[in-house]
Amino acid sequence: MTAGKGQSERLHAQQEFSGGPAGIFGEQAKRHDIAIRLVMSEVVKGLRVDRSNLRFRHRKEISKAEINDKLASIDPSLGQVLFVKNAGIRPDGGVIEVRDKNNRYRVVLVSESKHQGNDVGKIRSGIKQGKNKDQDLMAAGNAIERAHKNVQELRNFMLHENHFPYAIFLQGSNFATETFFVETPSGRSVRIGHDDGSLNRIDRVTASSYGMEINRNYCRNAFVELDGKTQMLQAA
Repeated sequence: MTAGKGQSERLHAQQEFSGGPAGIFGEQAKRHDIAIRLVMSEVVKGLRVDRSNLRFRHRKEISKAEINDKLASIDPSLGQVLFVKNAGIRPDGGVIEVRDKNNRYRVVLVSESKHQGNDVGKIRSGIKQGKNKDQDLMAAGNAIERAHKNVQELRNFMLHENHFPYAIFLQGSNFATETFFVETPSGRSVRIGHDDGSLNRIDRVTASSYGMEINRNYCRNAFVELDGKTQMLQAA
């Protein structure tokens, strides 16, 4: 079946927005990804109006070389290894920064938007999944674990800061926080358990927030005491 003209144009627009064919993936993930970019663009517009005396920029990526330079400026033993010259991170929503009084740009907001798990839509449509197309539910993959790399690299980049404005938005049946049921076209009810280890991947994300409550703002760094020493925590 070929895509209609409207769908083709939408796909083409998304392809351009995401930087080429590599940006084309699952339909729901695609919508989720482009939405966070548009939201971040609106955030920048709002900041430029509300704080017109300041200069903001919104960029797609931060290079590994720049991250290493920042680390080396903190301590010369840091930021010394770089094997791929064009390596870097590209958070889904990009990075918003503001220029400070010393003409240095500081991170204001970083955002990721991840969709994983299409079980609800498949069940409602009566589409079976799995290798033999005989399953209601598809075992979850590990795609979400890639988010941790970006979080860690931003921690490296912001090691000298007292804030860490990194927001990760999750959507899809692999991130359920409570058990619910979905009805098939035939009226059968399928259970999606939030405590099912083969389905749920949210525990693999909370490592970036040290296992603290989800849906909270942890922009300000936390400081904990450990054996008489103070440890700084930067939580997504």
